[in-house]
Amino acid sequence: MTGSADPARRQVAVVSVPPALRAQFFPGPVGERLAATADCHLVDSHDALTGGALAPVLARAEVLVTSWGVPRLDAALLDRAPALRLVAHTGATVKPFVTDEVFARGVAVTQAGQGMARSVAEVALTFTLALLHQVPRFDHALHLGVDWYVAEQAPPRHEILGCPIGVVGASRTGRAYLELVRALGAEVAVADPTLTPADAAALGARLVSLDELLAGSRIVALHAPTLPETRHLIGARELALLPDGAGLVNTARSWLVDEAALVAELATRRIDAALDVFDDEPLPERHPLRGLPNALLTPHQAAATVQGRRRQGEIVVDEIARYAAGRPLAHAVTPDLLARMG
Repeated sequence: MTGSADPARRQVAVVSVPPALRAQFFPGPVGERLAATADCHLVDSHDALTGGALAPVLARAEVLVTSWGVPRLDAALLDRAPALRLVAHTGATVKPFVTDEVFARGVAVTQAGQGMARSVAEVALTFTLALLHQVPRFDHALHLGVDWYVAEQAPPRHEILGCPIGVVGASRTGRAYLELVRALGAEVAVADPTLTPADAAALGARLVSLDELLAGSRIVALHAPTLPETRHLIGARELALLPDGAGLVNTARSWLVDEAALVAELATRRIDAALDVFDDEPLPERHPLRGLPNALLTPHQAAATVQGRRRQGEIVVDEIARYAAGRPLAHAVTPDLLARMG
């Protein structure tokens, strides 16, 4: 998709990103590039987009930079921004707020999900190593004050060298994770209906069915998209296929896993899991996952590195520059892609 902007002048841009996030996405030189690329009007609260104070600026805005929590871009809001031609999202999925009306009005959409891939992949790698070496069980025992010699008792530990690891979904993050674990000597299988055996081989992995992957992997890392067909892709039947002592890593979406079935399987202590995503966020204080010694939990922060946030900002600035120059966007979201986006 190409822009129709006049490269001889700076675009009017409304940047609807709260100050704390804005500082992460557009620090120092990145913010300076943004200011040089567009005539930016900074909005501290998404509520301003539907209020009266911003109306004169919104009426002239050609670019809208968004972050999480932005209101839906429905006909009423778009009527307030008749000059809008580009929505540039600092995150990955735009499904919560981009509507069909956006495309109907000829507005281009782009997102910065690629900037998050390395950060999330590194957390998935961290989870993988922690589960292989039984770190969650040891940590839980020592924090509870369990006797040292009792705390020493844990299932067998394993190195990543030669470890059979299964990757479910060759997404941006899945590919970044695959590259990391392969560099450490893992033997990788991948399950993804969009890949051919040759595609998988080019990634250094074997293409297998989901069942074969689950039954043959010591660690299974989920990187599949949120689609109707991936709802509870991993349920009680699939969890039962995992070998004793296996570990499940989910830094993607809780949508992919039947959480109740996972809790029940973890309660047997047969397998372990490391999770950054949950059905209910914030995770309730009395949620059963919190008390399990074989569950490593983080509060949906896998993407939030200094470097990752900066990359997201750089992608947004680059996309605005491409639009202003009339060049194709590198990370365009089409209506078809939106329909399949989590």
